[in-house]
Amino acid sequence: MANQQKCLSNQVAVVTGAASGIGKEIARRFARAGAKLAIADLDAAGADLTAAQINSEGGEAIAVAMDVTNEAQVDAGITKVIAAFGRLDVLVSNAGIQVVAPLEQFEFADWRRVIAIHLDGAFLCTRAALRHMYHQRKGSIILMGSVHSKEASVLKAPYVTAKHGLMGLAKVIAKEGAKHGVRANVICPGFVRTPLVDRQIPEQAKTLGISEQAVVRDVMLKDTVDGEFTTVEEVAAAALFFASFESNALTGQSLTVSHGWSMQ
Repeated sequence: MANQQKCLSNQVAVVTGAASGIGKEIARRFARAGAKLAIADLDAAGADLTAAQINSEGGEAIAVAMDVTNEAQVDAGITKVIAAFGRLDVLVSNAGIQVVAPLEQFEFADWRRVIAIHLDGAFLCTRAALRHMYHQRKGSIILMGSVHSKEASVLKAPYVTAKHGLMGLAKVIAKEGAKHGVRANVICPGFVRTPLVDRQIPEQAKTLGISEQAVVRDVMLKDTVDGEFTTVEEVAAAALFFASFESNALTGQSLTVSHGWSMQ
């Protein structure tokens, strides 16, 4: 990692949902930029593996077992990070799930679970992080939204609702955090080929009565400019941009990374 730009040198970052997928790639990108990482995930074994990989690549990382919907676990996890590294500069609230079903068939328990992981998780992690960021008068909160923070798709009612909600939360954090040197922004990826998206393909094919190939071509990638999935590397580049920006000139904003699926 010695040849990477060290724009996050001596900074400490917590990334939730970082055992795999987008979160893992963000953590690895931050480590290459010089940050010390806390890999927070419900999958404790996966978090251990990601932290070990970063350490083997010359970075510095610890694993933090965390259910982002559990207030005590979130507070204890952030306390563990402070004990290990002495500060907290960046939070990437990335943990999320997806459940696909028509509204009239959506189970209330599934609705509540999606909302809790995305919105309650973002609130709890942000609140715990702000208590330390305000004290040091510096910090960056990055919430993982989606193109569904701005658009809607069928079969995804709680996901779309939660992702829209994250936009409002980020704006409040930006308003309240400015006087404490804390910024807040939202990344809005398009479809990224992660296990979460891979699970949706057969589910949507069955529900819509079309082939899996048609789901990819005619649903997921239909409105992109090039018929391409967004990559984890592209999302990680956006996260690094937000994390390393140095002033309140960029706060309360969103950045869409979707190969042109959504243009605003």
